Amino acid sequence: MTKSLNAIAQKLMTQGQGILAADESEGTIAKRFAKINLPNSLDLRRDYREMLFRSTEAMTNYISGVILTEETLEQSAADGTPFRAILADADVIPGIKVDRGAFPMPGDSGEKITEGLDGLRQRLERYASLGAGFAKWRAVITINDVAPTRNNIRANAHALARYAILCQEAGIVPIVEPEVVGDGDPGNHSMERSAQVTGEVLENVFKELRLAGVDLSGMLLKPNMVLPGINSRERPSVEDVAKRTVEVLKEHVPAAVPGIAFLSGGQTDEEATAHLSAMNRIPYKPWPMTFSYGRALQNVALRTWAGRRENFPAAQAAFTHRAKMNSLAALGEWSNTVDRAA
Repeated sequence: MTKSLNAIAQKLMTQGQGILAADESEGTIAKRFAKINLPNSLDLRRDYREMLFRSTEAMTNYISGVILTEETLEQSAADGTPFRAILADADVIPGIKVDRGAFPMPGDSGEKITEGLDGLRQRLERYASLGAGFAKWRAVITINDVAPTRNNIRANAHALARYAILCQEAGIVPIVEPEVVGDGDPGNHSMERSAQVTGEVLENVFKELRLAGVDLSGMLLKPNMVLPGINSRERPSVEDVAKRTVEVLKEHVPAAVPGIAFLSGGQTDEEATAHLSAMNRIPYKPWPMTFSYGRALQNVALRTWAGRRENFPAAQAAFTHRAKMNSLAALGEWSNTVDRAA
């Protein structure tokens, strides 16, 4: 089992490839559709994901795995071809989001706790039978005047560990995602505050993973980058963000982890690409680093598609461009000049 889990994790971290996060909940995708004046219908959700998954160049060359929702894991394209078959043709591993969302933590700290452990063992068995090779669980860590509390960090870390060991029991690689969010209220914290909290969160997460008996060689980490809050006056350079993020990860993430796939965390498309590329230019890291982006891969494609199947080719070209740019970033080879020239 250990060997097969590690083999899946290693394939997800194929050099120059990354993970497409297409696991937007119905509520989240409704908000994104609303921005382009689209209703949130089953057919439109299907068409949108079909457009992405049938972007042959992007999926074959730059994407190693796709995080799906329960709906999408069993869904088919308009012509009846199961999405799982489309992904298999591109040699892309299907994954599944298994948490049920982040809910208010008891108390007055404004924090959240992720739920979804009840019945997870049975759900994972079913997802594995449907071909899911990996899963994702997102914990949300808030920074404000009173948060994060030690209680919230420990509770979310414990839930991540329970999720991770259940995944491994089912033969599924867990992606462990402890996100220190930068766009909360008031969102004015410094980059150094973000670094301190990120380090504390990672320390607690790996403590709980070890206590739960999780095989670190059969998991992946999906962390935030170390950034100041969205309302902070601090404007660090791309290189400063990259350097501080790598420093924190080196201090707290064991070398046994097969790879790190970053979330984009409210950054613009180009910021997420630039930061990833800068990190990959830093030498002597014990693990490969790639992307596990949602919005930062899909923004332009979503607007270009605009709910019309006749827009598939143009939208797929936009998606392929961003996937290729992030592939270059995963190799440390992206630049503004290349992005604009491509």
